[in-house]
Amino acid sequence: MWGLIPAAGRGSRIQPLAFSKELLPVGSRTLNDIQRPCAVSEYLVERLIRGGADRICFVIGAGKSDILEYFGGRFASADLVYVVQPRPGGLCDAIFRAHPLIGHGETVAVGLPDTVWFPDSALASLPDDELSFLLFPVECPERFDAVALADDERVLEIRVKQPNPRTNWIWGAFKMSGSVFHALRALWHERQCTDEYIGTLVNAYIARGGIARGVRAGSAYVDVGTLDGYRAAMAMLSEREQQERRARGAPSGSQPAVYSPQL
Repeated sequence: MWGLIPAAGRGSRIQPLAFSKELLPVGSRTLNDIQRPCAVSEYLVERLIRGGADRICFVIGAGKSDILEYFGGRFASADLVYVVQPRPGGLCDAIFRAHPLIGHGETVAVGLPDTVWFPDSALASLPDDELSFLLFPVECPERFDAVALADDERVLEIRVKQPNPRTNWIWGAFKMSGSVFHALRALWHERQCTDEYIGTLVNAYIARGGIARGVRAGSAYVDVGTLDGYRAAMAMLSEREQQERRARGAPSGSQPAVYSPQL
């Protein structure tokens, strides 16, 4: 399975930084008994792997070679490759840059590298053979792409940053077959590549008879692309670390948030 990570954006909401926003330290991880800062995009890479990805493609901008230098060619059990998006052109343009890599019989999962979400195994709940969205409940759905569902979990509409979306469920990642990936790309080209957001393209796909499903398997979701989101992510990771310590019977104390992948 392929995991696609669009990482070509400028990150203007949280600048100035001296590095790509995808490398922003959020929490920490312990490897070989050594604790070190954890780049925010590592959380997504680890979740894609837990969801079944064995190959991961970063779509990076021409000036974001620091991501390549940081991750190299392999992370845990997955091989990493890189595709360049010459200039920021939205999410659709980014993910479809990887089309030469994706076979029709393969599975593709897409996530956003400046997010942290739980449970970290939630991608495994999505089917491999159809377009499906991993959904999370949030307090301010108007800041995201909210997803309206029918009773049978079919997606009726994706409401892209609407002031009153009338649902608090948003998508945080999605999965599809390679055939659906290429069908969406063909539709995007038919629409003159005008769709910046995946939501508007999926709405057109549904209007033509395509089927998408929403799976309410997410419990917590934070966008780390703003200063408030960064603070919220640090607080969430710290609280989860305290919960894990209490579950293990260890004293809570004032230990820093530690993220320990089990790959």
